[in-house]
Amino acid sequence: MAKVERFAFHVPSLEELAGVLQKGLKENFADAQVSVVDCPDLTQEPFNFPAKGICGKPRIADVGGVPYLIPVAQKEKVYDLNTVAKDIELPGAFILGAGAASSKILGVNAELIPVVQTKSEKNPAVNGSYVAQINPADKGCLLEKYSSKYTDCEFGLLANLYASEGQPGKVIEVKANGRTGELNFVSCLRQILEKQYGEKPVGMGGTFIIQKGKAKIHIMPPEFSACPLNTDEDVNNWLKFFEMKAPLICQPVIVSRDPGFDLRVEHTHCFSHHGEGGHYHQDTSPDSVQYLGYFLPAEMLFRIDRPQETHLIGRD
Repeated sequence: MAKVERFAFHVPSLEELAGVLQKGLKENFADAQVSVVDCPDLTQEPFNFPAKGICGKPRIADVGGVPYLIPVAQKEKVYDLNTVAKDIELPGAFILGAGAASSKILGVNAELIPVVQTKSEKNPAVNGSYVAQINPADKGCLLEKYSSKYTDCEFGLLANLYASEGQPGKVIEVKANGRTGELNFVSCLRQILEKQYGEKPVGMGGTFIIQKGKAKIHIMPPEFSACPLNTDEDVNNWLKFFEMKAPLICQPVIVSRDPGFDLRVEHTHCFSHHGEGGHYHQDTSPDSVQYLGYFLPAEMLFRIDRPQETHLIGRD
């Protein structure tokens, strides 16, 4: 059994959060509108998720970590989203986020974009996840629905997950257009929360769409590095970077400040319906970019299988 640590987040009201985010986003975007709305039906286009919403007992899980990937990959670190759902005391949870695919299942290293309604006593799991890997044919992006080849809910090494009962309900809608600052959309949201709430960590997750523009995205290579990756420069030379075009559907997991659990405080993966996806870094078309997102603050943090030996390399 993996060790599970718990922490209760500070949970501001949705109205308060909307005001804080609106004010902060205006410093990084030409136009920003934040409001409290009913969550759209996420089973519909462009999301096509297996659950209608992101509401109901919202929580964040940080599983494993970058130290299991670098400097040298610990390939025996394999996890299961159905087990994670039980570990976070929400069997049947609807889980979104960013992680690494299980190399034991795929045979290669790849980015996982988890979108899973985990199994409950009544229903089997519904795995709507995507996998982004390097296409062996042309070294481009190969994005595939996980369930087109696999029947499990495994992942490897690390994942940052937002989990809920997948219910409809009130959420925070964020519209941000025309980036004027240096920060990417997710970093901007996180730093606004950190500035406002300081020593009271706030967790947030959900989904957003890059509706217009292009973005810098990475995909890990199929082979783990034979040489230890000891610096951020080593990591960036190992990763494969792409410019991908909108629309991209993104799954962010945000914690405003690490309360001492060696967290990855922001991590976002994305998929599309045109064959592109991976790990989101930044939009590359600041003037024309348009973001539309739906978020909810998490009530609890669950830290699962925290690495004993750690470092801060490769956390971008």
